[in-house]
Amino acid sequence: MIVRERIENAAETLTIGERKLAAMILSDYPFSGLAPIHELARHSEVSAPSISRFVTKIGLEGYQEFQRELISELKQGMRSPLDLHAPGRPVEGGFLKDFIAKSTSQMAIAADAITEDQFLQICTLLADPKRRIYVIGGRISDTIAKHLTFHLQLSRKDVYHLPPNAEGWPEYLLRMRQGDILFLVDFRRYEPLLEQLASRAAQSRHARIILMTDKWISPIAKHAREVLPVPIDSGTLWDTYSAALAVTEAIVTRIAEHDWDKTRARMEAWEALRLRPKEDQT
Repeated sequence: MIVRERIENAAETLTIGERKLAAMILSDYPFSGLAPIHELARHSEVSAPSISRFVTKIGLEGYQEFQRELISELKQGMRSPLDLHAPGRPVEGGFLKDFIAKSTSQMAIAADAITEDQFLQICTLLADPKRRIYVIGGRISDTIAKHLTFHLQLSRKDVYHLPPNAEGWPEYLLRMRQGDILFLVDFRRYEPLLEQLASRAAQSRHARIILMTDKWISPIAKHAREVLPVPIDSGTLWDTYSAALAVTEAIVTRIAEHDWDKTRARMEAWEALRLRPKEDQT
């Protein structure tokens, strides 16, 4: 059994800290697990003893065996380091076809980095009608946050997108109640103000932080209860958000379809209240 399968099989038994560690390992699998234990501890915001307990929980005797297993997987060619780490790889064939192939590969990596148990846990939190949902992203990644907000609003009430101007954030912080969700999207060139927002929401308002980030992991992770790592490096001039959008759409679709009768009733009410140009009102 490969290490990824061990992690996925143990997903239901993992603590919050162990789920964050698992997300960190799977976000750049298997390379992240080849770092010295103190480096992995620093990067994942957990202690070295916690890593040792995690390794034992997934059925390995210690961190050395954990790394031996990962090295063995590499030697067996289960995933080529050259394929995973090839920035600037020349385009093969038509540009569009090659670019879409890269995006498809990124989506597959995202599916491996997020366990099904974690995915369902996050969907359950976001669907809970007792929790208000607050969403925001960075300067560019806010497009993903807006996509999540719009579709969640079609499925349930009490979903709010925070404005880009930080001067307006205290209003939303004051609304937050214990157990409410703050969902943040933060990719590299991380936004310091978003980390401050996460810190205050967690410490002062006792909100639960869910973070979507990249494999390098935003500093917001130290405040987060759940971390969704998605690949963004495309080997081109721009980072790609294809995987982030795919994960976001999977979340909102799972929530909408899980209680379709409730979702349909809200969508029908939404459509009935939409304002339309007079020529469209028949």
